[in-house]
Amino acid sequence: MERLRELLLETGYTIDGVRDRLGTVAASALAREELVPALRATADGDRLATLIRLWWLGVSVPASRVPPAVLESGLVTVDGDSVRADVHLQPWETDGAANAWPESGSLRDQRGPRERDHQHCYVVSDRKVRPGDPAIRADHVVGAGGASANLAQLVTRRPVGSALDLGTGCGVQVLHLAGRAEEITATDVNPRALELARLSWRLSGVTGVTGEVGSMFEPVQDSRFDLIVSNPPFVISPGGDLTYRETGADDGFCADLVRQAAHHLNPGGQAHFLANWLHVAGEDWRDRVGGWLGETGCDGWVVQRDVQDPAEYVELWLRDAAEQGTPGYTEHYDRWLSWFDAQRVEGVGFGWITLRSSGTLDPVVRVEELTQQVELPVGGYVDDVMAAIATAHRVKDLDAAMLRTVDGLLDERVGLPGAEDPMRITLGQTRGLRRSRDVGTVEAALAGVCDGQLALGPLLNVIAELVGDGEILNADALRPLIAEGFFTLG
Repeated sequence: MERLRELLLETGYTIDGVRDRLGTVAASALAREELVPALRATADGDRLATLIRLWWLGVSVPASRVPPAVLESGLVTVDGDSVRADVHLQPWETDGAANAWPESGSLRDQRGPRERDHQHCYVVSDRKVRPGDPAIRADHVVGAGGASANLAQLVTRRPVGSALDLGTGCGVQVLHLAGRAEEITATDVNPRALELARLSWRLSGVTGVTGEVGSMFEPVQDSRFDLIVSNPPFVISPGGDLTYRETGADDGFCADLVRQAAHHLNPGGQAHFLANWLHVAGEDWRDRVGGWLGETGCDGWVVQRDVQDPAEYVELWLRDAAEQGTPGYTEHYDRWLSWFDAQRVEGVGFGWITLRSSGTLDPVVRVEELTQQVELPVGGYVDDVMAAIATAHRVKDLDAAMLRTVDGLLDERVGLPGAEDPMRITLGQTRGLRRSRDVGTVEAALAGVCDGQLALGPLLNVIAELVGDGEILNADALRPLIAEGFFTLG
């Protein structure tokens, strides 16, 4: 594998290398799973074009163009004068900056010294399934994609002693953890997943990972970790035939994952998960998901990033399995919707969940919806988010607290021309989660002068006198603004 890795790097088979070789049009089309522009862009058959066709596009290439390191890898099949790949091999970067395909965006570099050693990585998975291909095998191992990148962006950047990647799949999260965890354990219920994950780690220069086969926390039932990450089989379906994405149940699998994780965290440890949850008629989804965390004894943070109606959800995952246009598509679609109807499902939420083992008898859980674009990676400041939620909940005497306005806060006012007072004042964050909140004149005035030098109680008294009617704002009314990161204790 060392020779193959050297060849891939030397040839430029990296995220940037592939993007530049294809060009904007072909790269954008490939992101939509349209292969024709990419095939045209690689028709001249140079070394990089050959690797792109073989590993990414999954088409056969002439044996005369295939380097010896590829033929010796054991990952291809030679059939006469042509060679085809037995796996999908994609480039990946551990800082997440170039994994947004086809455009990288302007993400901050959050890598530590060891993480830089693994910047250029490779992920091995089963070949991509496209329309017209045979049905997906039950133990299919999916490659890294948008969900993988989302989870990697969420995970805390602080170094840890021990980490667990539960449901490792193709092993992509381990590539990110390798830069900041001293010991890594990876588990999966699918033995083939660990087999391909080990190839991913070898090709990426990652060593010393302990791989265990088993469901949920069974392989590590007596172990605790400083960090747990999981991109679980969260798809909610009546089938459960595809191990990599679904369990054939409602959102109870994600609920069990959250509840059990708390028993496997060291004091101060954190867990980060992606999850789906049901929106059921007559229920508030916040109560549903918040209830999962409320049973853990940990501080928790739930964020819903998107919600789809049942039909959109079913269509998304039927496309994922390349079932559109197949004879069983309509029947599968109808059966899935009927199953949702029986459970009174009105929608399905997508989002992330973070747990922190705070060791307190007074844990706090925050559940919210954030649909705006946030600063990436969230893992660069997720510790601050969790600290703000806990501080707002637990600080006893806010009157005596020294508050400071966060950097980059905007004060936006809307009013009628000539009016003395604004109709609305909005505080907006330009960094981090980029939250916004409508506030009153006292909170707005406080944001303009709060520098951590004066206790909050006396400061509120002065502001109340200056802004008009002399009404004093209760310091406890600022707890939501502290929890949301508009103010910090300074």
